[in-house]
Amino acid sequence: MFPTHRPRRLRSHENLRRMVRENIVTTSDLIYPLFAVPGDAFSQEVKSMPGVYQLSVDKIVEEAKEVYGLGIPAVILFGIPTEKDTEATGAWHDHGIVQKATEAIKKAVPDLLVIVDTCLCEYTSHGHCGYLEVGDLSGRVLNDPTLELLKKTAVSQANAGADIIAPSGMMDGFVKAIRSGLDDGGFEDIPVLSYAAKYSSAYYGPFRDAADSAPQFGDRRTYQMDPANGTEALKEIELDIAEGADMLMVKPALAYMDIIWRVKAATHLPVAAYNVSGEYSMVKAAALNGWIDEEKVVMETMMGFKRSGADLILTYHAKDVARWLGHS
Repeated sequence: MFPTHRPRRLRSHENLRRMVRENIVTTSDLIYPLFAVPGDAFSQEVKSMPGVYQLSVDKIVEEAKEVYGLGIPAVILFGIPTEKDTEATGAWHDHGIVQKATEAIKKAVPDLLVIVDTCLCEYTSHGHCGYLEVGDLSGRVLNDPTLELLKKTAVSQANAGADIIAPSGMMDGFVKAIRSGLDDGGFEDIPVLSYAAKYSSAYYGPFRDAADSAPQFGDRRTYQMDPANGTEALKEIELDIAEGADMLMVKPALAYMDIIWRVKAATHLPVAAYNVSGEYSMVKAAALNGWIDEEKVVMETMMGFKRSGADLILTYHAKDVARWLGHS
C-alpha cells in the first residue's frame, strides 16, 4: 500500500514553494511601450492610462534610461505625428517621429533594444491601417498597396537603428513583404516580431487615446481577427512563420490566454503576449479606488501569461513589475 500523497507538503515553506515553482517572471521577459510626439520638453499623461505619457524625444530618452536602469531589455515605440495624410507619410519618412526617437534612444542607451511598431493607423488621416478605396467608408483596407507602404516603413525604421520590426496591421502577406524589403535593404539580421494573432478587441480603447489612432469611420473588423475564432489564429501563425517571422505575438493577452497556449504549442518560435491598454486601465482604476491590491493582481497576471506559454510580455506595468521584482 502506497502512502497517501499530500500536495500541501510542498507548500509549507516559502523556500520550498520557490524550489518547486514551475514558472517565474523576470525583468528579461518585459517590453515597455513608449509614445513619441513632436516637440521639446513635452510630457502629457494619457487620461485613460494613469502613469503612461506621451513624450517628446528628449523626454523619451530620459524614460529609456530609466527603463534600462530597471533591467528591462527592450522598449516598443509608437509615434504620433504632427500631420496625417492618406499615404501615412509620417510612418515611412526618414525624419518621422519614430525614426527620430529610435535614433536618439540608440545614441543614448545603445544596449537597450528598440522595437518599432510597424503600422499605419497612427499616421493616416482616416485612422485605418493602410490604403482605403476612395470614397469607401466601410474601413476596407486595400491589402497589396498597403504592403508597399509597410515595406517602406520597415526599411526606414531599420535605417534609423531599430533592432526589431514589429508589424501589427494584420495585412495578408505583410511579413513576407517586410522581410523582402529588409533583406533587399541590407538588413538581413533584423528580426521580425509579427503581431500574428491580433484580434478586433474592445480592450484597445485607451491605446487609441494614447496614440490618437481611432478610426474616423467604420472599424477594423475587416482585417483584425474575430474574437470568436481560435483555430484561425493557428492559420495566421503558420502563414507568418512561412513568410519569415522570427517571433510571434498574441494581442490582447488577458482574454486570450488560450490562444497564447495554442500558439506556443504549435511553434518553437518565441511567443509574445501584449498586455494591452484596456487591461492596464482596468487594473489602475480598481487600484486607485482601493478595490484591489495592484501589485498582487499585476504579478498574478504576469504569471498567468508565463504559465500560458508567453516568452515575452509587452506591458505598461513593466517598470512597476521590475521594481517589485527588485531587478531580477
